[in-house]
Amino acid sequence: MYAGGSTFAYLDAIVAGAAMHNLPTIYRDRHYVAAGGLASYSANGREAYRGAATYVDRILRGEKPANLAVQQPTQYQLFVNLKTAKALGLTIPESLLATADEVIQ
Repeated sequence: MYAGGSTFAYLDAIVAGAAMHNLPTIYRDRHYVAAGGLASYSANGREAYRGAATYVDRILRGEKPANLAVQQPTQYQLFVNLKTAKALGLTIPESLLATADEVIQ
């Protein structure tokens, strides 16, 4: 789920609705996990913004946008909420927790 615009404004309601229906959810943004969502997995936002800024700089210096290669993320972030997992009756494998950028207790 994209965490932007009107979606982000209803973050608490979205997380509460998923919890009310016992739905394990994976979001795009850490904020949902901090609010009680199960997990999030997405490209590193800072890396994406840096890449975009680099392209803006190159375009403003005269490079043609058509000459710029499409970039794909190289860094991803995983956040897991163990309290939510327990409430849903889920066991998160230790191997997954070991690779997480943050595990919220």
